[in-house]
Amino acid sequence: MTADTPPLARPANLTRGINLTNWFRFTPSRDPAALGAYLSNQALADLRAAGFDFVRLAVDPAIVATGAERATLLGAIRRIQRQGFAVVVSPHPQGWRLEAEPAPLLAFWRSLAPELRALDQVRTLPEILNEPVFPGDPAGWATLQHAVLLDIRRWLPAATVVLTGQDWGSIDGLLALTPEDDRNVLYSFHLYDPPELTALAAYRPGLDRAALATLPFPVDDPSRCAATAATARDPATAGLMRYYCGFGWDAGRIGATLDRAASWARRHHVALLAGEFGATAALNPAARLAWLKTVRDGLETRGIGWALWGYDDVMGFAITPPPGLHPRLDPRVLSVLGLSSRM
Repeated sequence: MTADTPPLARPANLTRGINLTNWFRFTPSRDPAALGAYLSNQALADLRAAGFDFVRLAVDPAIVATGAERATLLGAIRRIQRQGFAVVVSPHPQGWRLEAEPAPLLAFWRSLAPELRALDQVRTLPEILNEPVFPGDPAGWATLQHAVLLDIRRWLPAATVVLTGQDWGSIDGLLALTPEDDRNVLYSFHLYDPPELTALAAYRPGLDRAALATLPFPVDDPSRCAATAATARDPATAGLMRYYCGFGWDAGRIGATLDRAASWARRHHVALLAGEFGATAALNPAARLAWLKTVRDGLETRGIGWALWGYDDVMGFAITPPPGLHPRLDPRVLSVLGLSSRM
């Protein structure tokens, strides 16, 4: 393939997605009845009416360890699909150290993949793993991902499988991958750049989050942006704010970041998915909404499907779990995502 070859088309109904982050992850209750009823049919219908066409379902393997719990998961997937959604099933384990011990991931898919066979394979997409780490070892992750892909294919020959790179599913991790000899796959990456803005530098404890929340996006004037550092209560936060401003984050810089992934996809003639992107509701609304719109526009311009993180998470709609019967979807967020608030 040449550099001008377009990436493969995405599977149908995988254009604008929403991550359900707490249903089978940080669930308020593991009681089977409560777990199965976490999200109402009305809430799912509201998401469909807004214009979402797929769901990425975060699943903690510890919460679906028994046959009864997996049956609850399959029932939830069926309910989601009855509303017209495709479903990406994504394991989000807590405490696994797969670099040293890969067995838990292999065991998870060897137990779940045969049960997923009872579902519509066209609209059920197994994702190998959420945000594999494997620091400095893309080959180690690629070896494990390949082994899991072969296991899944034994049971789900027609399913589109979602693959990803190491380094927390970043674009750098994606670029370190050698594509699989399997045409029915998608390659996923996550985008929260720059984290000083989108997550208020959550990777560093003890900073002045209130000051970070005043940062602008786009950065039209780096000097004016840097002046916001005067609001910080400590030198470390002020220095980080100036660092952010110095990069001049705007639509062009976001586009250049996305172009790295899009160029890789064109070179290898594969399809991409932005499995997660989002910005904390604690950020000032003007910057938050502008960043969400800029990323969404950038992805869609490049033909990349996306999923907001998330429905029940502060980086997206921030709906408190468990959601009520008819949770309100923030119309401002819907608008910048190109979705409808008339439900």
